[in-house]
This record gives sequence, structure tokens and C-alpha cells, in this order.
Amino acid sequence: MQFPESWLREYCNPDLNTEQLANVLTMAGLEVEEMRPAAPAFTGIVVGEIKEAVQHPDADRLRVCQVDIGAEKLLNIVCGAPNARVGIRVPVATVGAELPPPADSKDGKPFKIKVGKLRGVESYGMLCSARELGISEDHGGLLELASDASIGKNIREVLDLDDVIFELKLTPNLGHCNSVYGVAREVSALTGAPLKTLQFPAQQVTTDAVLPVDVQAPDLCGRFSGRLMQNLNTQVATPEWIVKRLERCGQRSVSALVDISNYVMFELGRPSHIFDADKIHGDLQVRWAQTGETLKLLNGNTVTLDEQVGVIADSQGVESLAGIMGGDASAVADTTRNIYIEAAFWWPEAVAGRSRRFNFATDAGYRFERGVDPASTIDHIEYITALILSICGTPETRCGVITDVQPNMPQRSSVTLRVDRASKIIGVPVTQEQCVSVFERMHFPLTQGDKQITVTPPSWRFDIEVEADLIEEVARFIGYDGLPVTAPVAPIFARTSSEMQRTPMQVRHKLAELGYLETINFSFVPRQWENELVDNATPIEVLNPIASELEVMRSSLLPSLLNVLRQNVGRHTQRVQVFELSHVFIRDAAVENTDTTVKGIAQPRYVAGLIYGDKKPVQWGDRPGASDFYDAKGDVEALFLPQQVQFVPASHPMLHPGRCAHVVLNKHVVGVVGELHPKWRQKYDLSHAPVMFELQFSALQHTQLPGYMPVSRFPAVLRDVALVVAESVTYAQLVDVMQQSVSKDGILKQITLFDVYRPKEGAVSDVPAGYKSMAFRLELVDELATLTDERISEVVATLVQAAGKAYNAKLRG
Repeated sequence: MQFPESWLREYCNPDLNTEQLANVLTMAGLEVEEMRPAAPAFTGIVVGEIKEAVQHPDADRLRVCQVDIGAEKLLNIVCGAPNARVGIRVPVATVGAELPPPADSKDGKPFKIKVGKLRGVESYGMLCSARELGISEDHGGLLELASDASIGKNIREVLDLDDVIFELKLTPNLGHCNSVYGVAREVSALTGAPLKTLQFPAQQVTTDAVLPVDVQAPDLCGRFSGRLMQNLNTQVATPEWIVKRLERCGQRSVSALVDISNYVMFELGRPSHIFDADKIHGDLQVRWAQTGETLKLLNGNTVTLDEQVGVIADSQGVESLAGIMGGDASAVADTTRNIYIEAAFWWPEAVAGRSRRFNFATDAGYRFERGVDPASTIDHIEYITALILSICGTPETRCGVITDVQPNMPQRSSVTLRVDRASKIIGVPVTQEQCVSVFERMHFPLTQGDKQITVTPPSWRFDIEVEADLIEEVARFIGYDGLPVTAPVAPIFARTSSEMQRTPMQVRHKLAELGYLETINFSFVPRQWENELVDNATPIEVLNPIASELEVMRSSLLPSLLNVLRQNVGRHTQRVQVFELSHVFIRDAAVENTDTTVKGIAQPRYVAGLIYGDKKPVQWGDRPGASDFYDAKGDVEALFLPQQVQFVPASHPMLHPGRCAHVVLNKHVVGVVGELHPKWRQKYDLSHAPVMFELQFSALQHTQLPGYMPVSRFPAVLRDVALVVAESVTYAQLVDVMQQSVSKDGILKQITLFDVYRPKEGAVSDVPAGYKSMAFRLELVDELATLTDERISEVVATLVQAAGKAYNAKLRG
């Protein structure tokens, strides 16, 4: 909600400055998100009148103007604006004036006016457009001021450019504040300043012409009011005071009739619609749409409707989306002479969410889905009529009778507030007198009982339904700054966490130490990602997606990281190393409803990472090299330290079939690591494949503390063993069987693979084709005695024998 401060103070002008007023609103729940002047800072610009404008002797598009700014002599100013002519009053930037920096300015410094020379003619200033002053984007010519603007007066005073624009961030329950008068009503109640009473005098009826209306859907429309007006001049310009207020509310001027309707909406919170009466065929029907009906809207879109959307129709078809937007077929234009003004009450639940179905939003729909006062339709039509008569009226204008159909007016039930309950919920003592004072200032009808107050909500307060709503109002008016400062009663003790339990933040820090940057992505993803990248045919659907493509919940973090990579590569990023730690959503029938879970849906935390590009930034001392599977594998091992994990060949829909492995911890699969599948690399147009990993956070959460081990007094012994095994035998398999074979001895401290040999095709070798030689370095240490040659040979023989028995391994000759 955006509006100028001056408009608000016209209805309620408390004895507060701008900053104090903003603080009062914010403390009452109407958060002032931004305050800014109506125009950027500039100096030295005054009102001037063009007294003479002649053609420049050497330029077809320039004029030499003599301008009166109230000084002793006229200023000679060269101007290229097409509307520079004698008699108009315009903003004049005098020599030394500073204008706002141009949009293409690189340094952001003001534009200073100096004496210049254009095609040989000296110019002592500049005549300004609205865009040059930062007032609007209009750059079609000079900004023409009112003919009675005082010559020589500062333009900021003339146009009230020091007015402050307030932008409020309103919660959905504050729909009654979606208008300037609604905010003024709140300010009056908060500060005690008087509120200007609005008057809506009935306009004289000069014709008995009416347009019959049949409300066929009372669950859509509770009240429908309308009036015909004839013989209007719709080509007149909108008065400047309306245009200025609309612009400061963020609304551009369209035409006189449209501007009047928008003006009343911003002023009073009442969206209305004006039809071209000559384009309506027969009577109007207010009903739910029929499946398959179509409507071309004012924004140019053509939408297909169904029975969940309310419409206003005539005998030939749909004319308007109820409470959202009018149709193009019955829109007013410069040729319009006769109009029909409509003001209705649409049930909030009948409007809510409809515009989002068609991928647009409107100011009208925003207000109707939060609730609009149903009692004021007649008053607002009278007000709109008065504005139209004063702006578009002619001697032949005729004003019809207001028709008012009320099939289903909302009934406001009384709500009782218990004073003791209010004190308990708010957390501070409140008295009955305080509560009564709040409701009286808000003009709520009430009756009092013993420690309770019964309130009947006014017609404009749709948010008052239960006792908690009244308690909220009392708390709002007490304000945060009105709450007493009290020390906590209970003692506070710091709780220490176990050193064997890692927090998500500790895991994030570890990944950051490894060079990763954290990303945060939506948990909502396109269905295609789940179907193709994760092979999830039945993802969990989102009932109310924030965007049409974000329709399901993700069951893996990897597609999100791939999308991050795609966006960065599209911006020519050469190295990407990112991670994400977040929840995923997986169907699980064993999950029950609790305070933190939803039946049938598991929500585990996963950690995922992606590396793309060179291992290190380019520098003279290192040769560049692309990251590969082993870089990601090493980072996974570093995450799990001091625990040891194994890597077992596996498959995954996103990853390369031959370069993918499961991460195994204590014989349980806890993640996956691998290189992106070639088909996805090709689809996303990547020069080379990124490597990725995804791990269960629960597996990383539990760690082991390092333990004390004395350094042996006896020297370690190193032995190298080369084993010939089949190509299919893995390092992990060999190491595992060798460690288990001598685990009771306790003298084998470490096994390190230092060489792998595969014979080249056709070469003479002691290693047969289809086999490989794996050379291991064994580190043997006895804590109690020096190892003898006999014992060393016995341990080595045991290792080789175990490998031979399990995998037919043989010592290389």
C-alpha cells in the first residue's frame, strides 16, 4: 500500500512529524517499509514563463526562448522540446542549479547547469521535463505547469515535491487499511487526532433509465449496486490533482473515467468498475462461469474460465471477471458517451486465488480477497457520480437511479472479550477501561459486563471473528513500546551439546573450509526434474504453488545444484564449487502426524555438493586441471573424518554409470558421489561434466572423538606387496579382507596403495590380459617388542593368503 503523506494528513493530521508518524504506524502493525520524497533532491529550479520562442538560426529542432523567472531581465535559453511555446509556465533550471543524476550516469553525481553555447547561441539555463526532475518517466516535452503558478517560485513548493511517499507492508488481516482513509482511521484511533468525516450527498436523478441485474450466485456476490449515466464527455483530461495523487500511489493515469475509479479505490478502498453501457447487451447476470467460456481482459490476455470463477455477463457472454478485472469488449474509450457504474461486495473466498490461476494480480482482487465494506456501495457510487459529473459532465448529462440488489449481505456476529484472558495472552495486566478505550477509539459498538466486553465488529472489519482478534487489537494499541520491561523469572542455564554430535552449522563450516559456497534454493521444483533427474514418478505435489512450474516437492538436492551451475555458467563463470544443506521430501507410509511431521511424508536433511571447473584458481605455479571424481571423493572423506567410509560402484539417474559410487558407512549406504551423466551434460550445454555428491546429514551428525594413542618405542617396518588380481576386484575389497585377516594381531597400522599396473595391449608382461597389479605398502608396528623377520613374514603371508582365498590374488613375480 503506497500513498503520499499529504493525502493522509488531509483526513487525519496528528501533531507528529513524519518520522514519529511512521513509528506510530509500525508499532501498531502497519509496517512502514519505505519512506521517500516525491522527487529526488535538486536545487535552483524555479517557475518560469516563456515570453518569446523563435527558431534557432542554425538548427531545425532548437528554439531560442526568452524566459521570465521574475528577475530584472529575461533569460536567453536554447530548448529542443517540441512543446516549447509562448505563454506556458515551465520548470527552469538556472545557472548553478543541480539536477538529479541522469539514468545512465556512472558516478551518480548531480547534473550541474552551466552557461552553455548551442550551435553558436548562448543558453543561460535549461527548461525541464518531468523525467529530468525525477518526477516521472515522461520525456515527451517540457513539464507544463498551471497557468497561475507563481513566476520565480521554487518548483519544489509549487509541486509539493517534498511530500513523503509512505509504503506500508500490510498483513492479510489488515484489509481495512488498504486505502488512505482506512489508514487515516487507524491513525486517528492511535493518536486521538480528529478524523475528517466523509460526506456523500445524493446526486440528482435526471433519468429513470436502469440496467436490470440478476444475481444468480449469492455465494459469489452479497451485494450489487449500479447506476447508468448518459451523455458524458469522456475525452476530457483528468484533473492534475487526481493525476498527481495517483502517480504518488504508484498508478499511472489512463483516462478520466478509469482514473476516477482508481482514485476512489485508493482513497476509500472500494474497487469499482465502469462499463461502456452501449456495449452491454440486455440485462446483467452475476454468476459462476460455465466451463469453456472465454474472456478477453483489459490487459489483452484471453482466459478460459470454469465453474470456480465468478463473472458478470450479459445476454451475449461474459463481460468481466468478478472482483478482479473487466473485459475488453465493454471497456470505456474516448468514444464512450453512456456508462454503467458498478460497486459490489464480492465474498473474499469467492475471489481469493482466482487471479493467480491466470498468472496476474490486480489491485481490485487484492482488496476483495481481504474483504471490502459491504455497507458503503451506495455512498461510493454517489461519490464516483459526483466526480464524473464535475469532470466529464455536460449540459446534456443524465444521471440514473441507483439499483441495489442484496441477495446475501454478511451478518456480523458479536464477539466477547474476557479481560482476564486478554491479560494472560498479552502477558501484561490490562484493565477493562483500557480495553473499552481501544474499542471506542476504533468506533466498535460495545456492551460491558463483569470483566468482559461484547463487541459488534463494524462492516469494514472482516478480521474480527473470535476473541483472539480483539485481544490482538488491544495489544496493537498498547504497542511494543508500551509494554513494561521485566526480568525473566526462571533462571537461565546454558545447555552444552555433546562433542560427538555435529550441528548443521558445523557441517556448513567444514564445507566452507573445503572451498564450497553455500546456496539456498526453493524446496519446490519442476515435476520434470523429479521424473527425469531423480527417477521419481510420484513426487509430492504442492497444492498452492507459488509459480506454475514449481509444482512438486524435491526428493533430492542434486537437481537444484545443477540448476545453480547452469545459471552461473550462463554468466560465464569458470569455476563453481557449491553446496546445500536442506530438507528433502519423500513418501513414507510409516511417518505419522506429529507437531513436526506430516503423515506419509518423511523430511530428512541431506547435504549435497557440486564441483565444476579447475581444482584451483589459475596461478603461475600450478598447471590447470579439471576437477574429477576423486576430488569429490576426497571431500566426502574429509567430511566424515575421523570415521572411514567406503565407496561401492553404483548407479544413479543423474550420474555417469561407470563413474558413480555409493558412500557406505558401517555397512549402510549413506550417500552417492559421481560425475554428471553425459546426456545431462549435453542438455545443459556444459563444456565438461561436474562431479557431485549427496549425503544423509544424519550420517554426518554423529562423529567420533579422537583418542589418545602413545607413540611406539619400537620402529615401524615397511613391506611392499604387489598382488595380481582380476580387473573386477576393487581396492576396497582387497584392503578389507587383508585388514580382517590380521585384525587380532594388531600390528598392521596402515595399508597404502601406491601403484596400479595394467599391461598394454599386445605387450609382453607377467600380468595377463584382464588382470591388474596393485602394489601396497604395509606399515607394521608392535607396541611391546621389536618385530622379527619371522613374524613379519608370517603377517605378510597371512595377508597374501587371505587375498588369494577371497579373490584369487597372487604375488607378482
